[in-house]
Amino acid sequence: MSPDPMTPWSSVARWARPVALEVPAVGVPVVFVLLAAPGPFPWSVTAALVGCALLPLRHLWAPLGIIGSFWAIAGGLGWASEIVALFVVGRRSGTLRRSLPWFVLSVVAAVVPVLVTQQLSWQSVVLTVVFAVLSAGSPLAVGLLLALRDRLTASLRELEEAREATGLARESAARAEERARIGREIHDAVGHHATLIAVGAAALSASTAEPETRDAADRLRMHAKRALAEMRTALGLSGAEPAEEAGTAQLVGLVERSAAGGMAIRLAPAGEPRPLTVALDRAVYRIVQESLTNAARHSPGASVEVALDWREPAGLRVEVRNGPVRQDAARRGVFGIGGAGLAGLAERVRSVGGELDSGPVPDGGFAVCARLPVGRTARAPGPDQEPCAGTGPIPIAPT
Repeated sequence: MSPDPMTPWSSVARWARPVALEVPAVGVPVVFVLLAAPGPFPWSVTAALVGCALLPLRHLWAPLGIIGSFWAIAGGLGWASEIVALFVVGRRSGTLRRSLPWFVLSVVAAVVPVLVTQQLSWQSVVLTVVFAVLSAGSPLAVGLLLALRDRLTASLRELEEAREATGLARESAARAEERARIGREIHDAVGHHATLIAVGAAALSASTAEPETRDAADRLRMHAKRALAEMRTALGLSGAEPAEEAGTAQLVGLVERSAAGGMAIRLAPAGEPRPLTVALDRAVYRIVQESLTNAARHSPGASVEVALDWREPAGLRVEVRNGPVRQDAARRGVFGIGGAGLAGLAERVRSVGGELDSGPVPDGGFAVCARLPVGRTARAPGPDQEPCAGTGPIPIAPT
């Protein structure tokens, strides 16, 4: 792999800002020392320049800048570097209790050499102490105030985040309550009619003497009970009977029930099945289930093929294709118009990382094709992959 050409520039940019901040932090005190030279003692300038040179040590431990300036303060020219060090101590410590000892030591280091080496009146002593206190206290106070501002800003940010989280939680609770209310209404309305269908089918099965009518009534009762059980399970109603698991293992039963209902259908798996996650397993079942429902509604009497191809590099290819509708079945028109099944199906497929195509095919039929990732991310169809819907008919073998 070739090296990234931006790496040297990134390294320079990473070091440029700290250096740009450090140059004035050390250079400005040096300038003040040189302007105030020579100082009261022969070693004052040397001590002050050493204190300035030791300022970068404050990044290792903030009080090191103060300790390195004690000799410079005693020499009378160390206040420039001491102000920078005290500001950093106040900013880093954030509390007066932790900063107070260094403040006291700085004042003592500035006042004691003056009192020892000079004969001052009490007024001059007071002025010297006040000057030292103000000189040491001002940068320390500024650092403490900035640290307090940072804590207040962080607290306000956390408070705002907590308020947003509370608002989102309230909205989520309101949506959940509304979904529960809608679920109960759906159960009461649809469940009532599904129960009446099941009861009516059972009564018809018990009262008729014709075997074909009895079988049709039994199938109708079975579908009504299954729909009611799946609706209760989907709505999460307590006391609901567990519905049948929805997955690839149940596709054979789904196809058999559709064939028993009069649909000319064939299941055509290809390749070696691979393990699927729960979400993918359910998605495969719902793709086939919704496609068969659409075929029964919009193309009654047409032959249908359900193809499961495990050989594709992208994962699993699921295709449900029906032939053209028979004219006699089309004239009946008993299924009415469709709903939003394909839109919901496309959303389900996208939620598991797959792709869904649907549309008419040249032979007059309709196809729904989904590609689902199995152990990898789904990718666009390649030249070695079989095309999806709308690119050509698949021969459908009648049952």
